[in-house]
Amino acid sequence: MQLDKLRGDKTLQQLFEGILQLKTLEECYQFFDDLATVNEIQSLAQRLEVARMLRKGFTYSQIEAETGASTATISRVKRCLNYGTEGYNLILDRLNK
Repeated sequence: MQLDKLRGDKTLQQLFEGILQLKTLEECYQFFDDLATVNEIQSLAQRLEVARMLRKGFTYSQIEAETGASTATISRVKRCLNYGTEGYNLILDRLNK
């Protein structure tokens, strides 16, 4: 896990605990609008979409054409899906319920 070395970092814990306090989609928009740039948020959203498409069996070329993600990004997301900590799967499974 990449964040294990930061687990004791109080500022990171504060960030995650703050995110867990958000209750509505509008609150998420407000917080992330203040927290990150539009490009940073779009990159995160793009990675989640890449993960969704990979799980559905889309090819790299289909994902690249539809999302604009680079093959490096697609490859990294695929590596996380196959060998990561199940974070993408956790969220995608919950979104599908």
